Amino acid sequence: MKFGFKQLLALMVMIAAPITAYAAGIDVAAPVEKVTNWSAISMFVIFVGATLYITYWAAQRTKSAKDFYAAGGGITGLQNGLAIAGDYMSAASFLGITGMVYLKGYDGLIFAIGFLVGWPIILFLMSERLRNLGKFTFADVAAYRFQQTPIRVLAAFGGIAVVILYLIAQMVGAGKLIELLFGLDFNYAVVMVGILIIAYVSFGGMLATTWVQIIKAVLLLSGATFIAVAVMYNMGFSFETLFKTAVENRENNMDILYSGGFVSDPINAISLGIALMFGTAGLPHILMRFFTVPDAKEARKSVFYATGFIGYFYILAFIIGFGAIAMVVASEYMDGSKLIGGNNMAAIHLSHVIGGDFFLGFISAVAFATILAVVSGLTLAGASAISHDIYANVINKNATEEQETKVAKGATFVIGALAIIFGIGFKDQNIAFVVALAFTIAASANFPVLIMSMFWSKMTTRGAVIGGWLGLISAVVMVVLGPVVWTQILAMGDAIVPYKFPALFTVIIAFVGIWFFSITDKSARAKQDLEGFEAQFVRSQTGIGAEGASNH
Repeated sequence: MKFGFKQLLALMVMIAAPITAYAAGIDVAAPVEKVTNWSAISMFVIFVGATLYITYWAAQRTKSAKDFYAAGGGITGLQNGLAIAGDYMSAASFLGITGMVYLKGYDGLIFAIGFLVGWPIILFLMSERLRNLGKFTFADVAAYRFQQTPIRVLAAFGGIAVVILYLIAQMVGAGKLIELLFGLDFNYAVVMVGILIIAYVSFGGMLATTWVQIIKAVLLLSGATFIAVAVMYNMGFSFETLFKTAVENRENNMDILYSGGFVSDPINAISLGIALMFGTAGLPHILMRFFTVPDAKEARKSVFYATGFIGYFYILAFIIGFGAIAMVVASEYMDGSKLIGGNNMAAIHLSHVIGGDFFLGFISAVAFATILAVVSGLTLAGASAISHDIYANVINKNATEEQETKVAKGATFVIGALAIIFGIGFKDQNIAFVVALAFTIAASANFPVLIMSMFWSKMTTRGAVIGGWLGLISAVVMVVLGPVVWTQILAMGDAIVPYKFPALFTVIIAFVGIWFFSITDKSARAKQDLEGFEAQFVRSQTGIGAEGASNH
C-alpha cells in the first residue's frame, strides 16, 4: 500500500474532525453546555499532525526489513537513549505512577523504584551482548545456538503476551485522557488511538517510531520539570511544606508518608520487586531498541543515557504526585471524594491548577504523545515477533524481506485491533498496575531464557523450551487466577491464587525448569548446544560477525 500525501491528509482529517466536533460541544445526544478548551485542542491537533508528518517522512526512507525493524541501524547512542526513555516513560509512568503517589502517597514510589532498578542489569549484563548477537528481535539472541523453531515460537508467544498486556495499560490511559479533555466517549477514544498507531507502525516502521519517541521524551521531561518546579515554587521550595500541605489536604491522614500500606505482605512485596526488576530486562519493545544502533559501544551509551533520563523523570513523578495531593483540592476537579477521570488523571489536573488552559493543553498533548510513542514501539515489537520470529524463521524460512515486511504490517492491524478490544475491557484498572502484570510475564518467560542463554554454557534447547514455557504458562495462569483478573475484572468470586504479583513463584519455576531439563538432557542436540556456547561467547564479547561489525 502506497502512503502518499493525500492519504496522510485524509487520515489527519478523519482523526481531528470528530475530536474537534466533540470538544466544541457538537453532540446532539448531550445538550449540556460544554466549555471548549481550544488551546488543548490546537496543541493536540498540532502534535498529531507533526507525528503523522514524521511517519510520512520515515515511510519514504523505509525500504528494507532492516529499515522497518531497526531504523537501518543508524541511530546514535544519545538518540537511542532518548528513544528508550521515551519508550519506557509510558502512560504507566507519567499518569499511572503520579496517580499511584496521589492515591497512596509514599507507597506509590515503589513502582518508580522497581521500574528503575532493572536498568543496571541491562547496562552491565545485557546491552552489549544483545547488540553483538542479535539482528532484529531478542529471539535472535535467545535462539543463537539452539534449535531455532521451538525457541523462536516460545520467544514470540512470550513477547506477544507482554505486548498485549502493556498495550492495554496505554490504551486505557489514552481513552481516559481524551475522555477527560474532549468529552469524547472512552470507547471511541480508544478506537481512534488504535487507528493512529496502525498508521504509524505500518507506514513508518522503527524510524518513525524512534523519532516520535525522541520528541515525546524531550517534551515529557520538559513538561514534568516545569510542573515539579512550579509545585516546589508554590511550596517555597520546601519539601517539609509540601508534605505538610499534602497531609492537611488528606484530612491529616499521615498514612501517605509511610510505606507498607499498598504492598503489606512480604511475598507480594518481593514478587513485585522481582517482576519490575527482571521484567524490565525482558521487555521485547525495549530489547528491540538495541538493534537500532551501529555497534555495541553505542548500545552501552544508549542504556547509560536512558537510565539517567528515566531516573530523573521518576524523581519528578514523586514530586508531581505529592503536588497533586497538596494542590488539586478544588471541587471542579473532584467528583465527590474522587478525582474526575480517576487517579490516573492527577498529573493532568495539577497541570491545569499550575498553568491554566494553555499548560493543560500542552501536558495533555504530551501525555497523548507518550501513549502514541509507547504503543508504536509495543505494536512494532509484537508485529516483529509474528513476522520475523514465527513467519520468516518457522513458517516460511525462504521468505523474502518484502514478504516478511508485508506480514509485519498485517500483524500490526491485528495487534492494533486486539489493543482496542482489551483497552475497552480493562477500562477501570490503574494503568501502573496493569503494566506490573505485563512485567510479571516478561520476568517469567523472556528474561530467564535470555539471560541463561547468554551466560550458562550447559543450557540446552530442551531446557530453554520447557523452562520458558513453564514460566510463561505459570505466569499467565497465576495472573488470571489472581485477585485482579479473577475477582475484579471477571467477577468470579474469591481469587484462587491469593497473590496480586506471582513473579516470586513463576520466575523460580522458569529458572529451575531451565536448569533441571538442561542437566538431564543427554540427546545429540544437547551436545550441539553445549559446543556452540564458546562461539557465542566470543561473538558476544567482541562483536566479530555481528551486524555492522566492520568497525571492530
